[in-house]
Amino acid sequence: MTPTETLMHTTVRLECALSDNRVSTGTGFFFSFKVDDKTQVPVIVTNKHVINNSKVGTFVLTKSNDQGVPILGSTERVVLDNFESLWVKHPEENVDLAVFPIAPLYHQAEAKGIKFFAPPMGEDLLPSAEKLANLSGLETITMIGYPNGIWDEKNNMPIVRRGITATNPKHDFNGLPIFVIDCACFPGSSGSPVFIFDLGGYLDAKGLNLGGGRIILLGVLFAGPQHVAEGEIQTIEVPLAQIPISLSKIPNNLGFVVKARKIADFRKMLIPNG
Repeated sequence: MTPTETLMHTTVRLECALSDNRVSTGTGFFFSFKVDDKTQVPVIVTNKHVINNSKVGTFVLTKSNDQGVPILGSTERVVLDNFESLWVKHPEENVDLAVFPIAPLYHQAEAKGIKFFAPPMGEDLLPSAEKLANLSGLETITMIGYPNGIWDEKNNMPIVRRGITATNPKHDFNGLPIFVIDCACFPGSSGSPVFIFDLGGYLDAKGLNLGGGRIILLGVLFAGPQHVAEGEIQTIEVPLAQIPISLSKIPNNLGFVVKARKIADFRKMLIPNG
């Protein structure tokens, strides 16, 4: 598999039945904290608001063969009760992140002879201070997720979008651990990982053209501002109904992203002595 194809298997579509009987969708992605050379703590990362007030959570995992290759179209549907309670939420109120330790689920599947293809991102993809310093400030970004819940259901694959950094990822936007991207961001994209994903050369902070590729996990999408378009109220004729139309919410193609360094905060919560 190519690096791009592998990357497209790192996300998972989350469907939540909420306490008010609504159903919402969001994006999660596989991440792993390294304990030692033999032990990892795998999790799914998403936003707090994606799983808040969720009674039942559903997601689909792709199965793999004995060689660790994904079997497209062969999946396992996972349904979990008391879904919100299964997540560890970031303790800071203004950090919209939560993680779900998924190792027990993997162990249960392996006991039945089932293996999943869910390649995790690792801490090596989190940007160091040096990597951030070498960013140009205006970078092309890649975002993977499920806008409006849309996905390739048959192959259990996400939607990939591209954009640019709208604010410099080196700086905290308005003093918060976030930055802004210019990319089409819709409901369902919440929880999407945002990367720098260059397969070829790229420019560093000095404008030098460097060869080779790079993958950097910059952060996690959590919000997108919208503006409201006001208009004349008109009655639209539809079969058996007349619907008055007054306001429309229009995304302005900006997204707010929690910086990836906040993912590292979960290490001490999951591995107290790690």
